[in-house]
Amino acid sequence: MLKAFVKAARLRTLPLSLSGIIVGSFLAYAEGYFNWQICMLALLTTTGFQVLSNFANDYGDGLKGTDNEDRVGPERALQSGAITPKQMLSAIKITGYITFAIAVFLIYKAFGKHNLFYFFTFLLLGLASIVAAIKYTMGKKAYGYSGYGDVFVFLFFGWLSVLGSYFLFAKQLDWTLFLPATSIGLLSVGVLNLNNLRDRISDKKANKRTLVVKIGEEFAKYYHYYILIFAFILALLYIMLHYTSPVQLLFIIAFIPIFMHLYTVYKNKDARMLDSELKKLALSTFLFALLFGLGQIL
Repeated sequence: MLKAFVKAARLRTLPLSLSGIIVGSFLAYAEGYFNWQICMLALLTTTGFQVLSNFANDYGDGLKGTDNEDRVGPERALQSGAITPKQMLSAIKITGYITFAIAVFLIYKAFGKHNLFYFFTFLLLGLASIVAAIKYTMGKKAYGYSGYGDVFVFLFFGWLSVLGSYFLFAKQLDWTLFLPATSIGLLSVGVLNLNNLRDRISDKKANKRTLVVKIGEEFAKYYHYYILIFAFILALLYIMLHYTSPVQLLFIIAFIPIFMHLYTVYKNKDARMLDSELKKLALSTFLFALLFGLGQIL
């Protein structure tokens, strides 16, 4: 049973979810605001949110019948019968409670008793993150079934992750931080878009109205090109505004496999064959986060 839950947690998705925290933490470190305890707690909180989201997606798609014989990706826990709906629902509740407790501890560690406004603001953001993780596929009005998944992924994986983690350290923001935060957000949306491209046919049959289903495969590919290229441009713009050393351009290395990935998507004739590209893009995003961050402190 434990093995089934570990598989359902989809730990391979963690590098992508941690990327925003890594960038925010590196940027804070570069400005002299870093704290190891806050960093570790932020990484744990994000891990909890990601596992919660994966459990909720498995549960929601399983009950709605979206995970069926038409699905191209790995078999899900409910789909295979390895975990019952009742067991998965219990796991969702437990993961949600534990993650929220860690988030409260993180917020208290960052702001203490003297910044109650910030404390309660981030507490609400934490609750919003839990709700967003659950409501992606669960419930009658799951936003992942209405084409809004891209917006939520951009906001939570990009802006909230990068800017929020930076603010936990620094208690302030500079407008230029929106540039790398948007890059991470767009790269994360790229992973979601690629996933939805792969699942377009099965999603359409299950009435899961993702953005790809709404705009069609051809336009979804153009959308994919634009968001990934724009992610590169914004990261480069941030470096140009804060340029001090060539080492800051390290992040370009991570975009070599990303641009190769774009060519693969361009040449592809059957989006269902893009499953292997998901891991490449997610890991390239993680590599970008590391190299971009290191470029700020070396």
